[in-house]
Amino acid sequence: MSTGTTQDAPTVGHGGGSTPGKLGNGLTMLRSVPMWPAFALLILFLLGPILYSVYLAFTDSAIRGAGAAETSFVGFDNFIEAFTDPGFWNSVGLTLVFTVISAVIGQNLMGMILALLMERANRVVTFLMTSVVIAAWILPEVVAGYLLYTFFTAEGSLNGILTAVGIPPQNLLVSLPILAVAFANIWRGTAFSMLVYSAALSAVPGDIYESAALDGAGPMRRFWSITVPMLRPAIATNLMLITLQTLSVFGLIFIMTGGGPAQRSQTLPLYMYEQAFSYGQLGYGTAVALLLLLIGAAASLVYLRLLPEEEKR
Repeated sequence: MSTGTTQDAPTVGHGGGSTPGKLGNGLTMLRSVPMWPAFALLILFLLGPILYSVYLAFTDSAIRGAGAAETSFVGFDNFIEAFTDPGFWNSVGLTLVFTVISAVIGQNLMGMILALLMERANRVVTFLMTSVVIAAWILPEVVAGYLLYTFFTAEGSLNGILTAVGIPPQNLLVSLPILAVAFANIWRGTAFSMLVYSAALSAVPGDIYESAALDGAGPMRRFWSITVPMLRPAIATNLMLITLQTLSVFGLIFIMTGGGPAQRSQTLPLYMYEQAFSYGQLGYGTAVALLLLLIGAAASLVYLRLLPEEEKR
């Protein structure tokens, strides 16, 4: 019986030479060198201002007065002052009302309805509807605010229409200012939701609706059992984006009402602006801005829970 010789595989000692892992890491670092200037710019112009804002929120920094001459660290005093200020809670409540009416309900539902109507309309109607809605969206915020101000004011177009049909004239900018600016934001921002839902509806296979119709499902049953579940990722994403955008609306409200009358339309961005620049309290205003950021983060977490599990990966 013949016996074969067994040869052991050569081993590489730990003491000499470069390992493949170290060589790969070196090549990766070398390839990333052209990106270093971009990283430096991001740190300088993005991360830097964020960190500086966090620092300001814990100081008494001001445009004028003692805080302007010498800035001191005050800890959580700015946040305590905000939580004990009725004006802050008034702004929080108005911000939530404005966001729910104009974004969660108004823009979201109007965008969905317009997208569903355009799916069944002919090309001419679709083109005209899209042009009108997007024209309102692309207007500069200052221009849109002025147009809606002239529409809602006592001498505006709204009262001209109401008078023509026999309804007493109204001045919503005085009687219900938060409702007026919410309607203005719906008019201006619905186009985004419409485009999101139009794209999502175009991806839904048509044979699913045909099969459901053959099984006897009516339009409403098809909508709730097929359309809404299929659009669930788009709905959650759209709600998150328009909520974050609405929380930060400033120019539209500032042009239409300036936060008044009597702070009845003063949302958090306007309250923050008033404290930081009208009263000169930069530290306090920045603390309010951080609290607004936390509200937006909390809303984002809620919407992320609406996403299907496969969309979170």
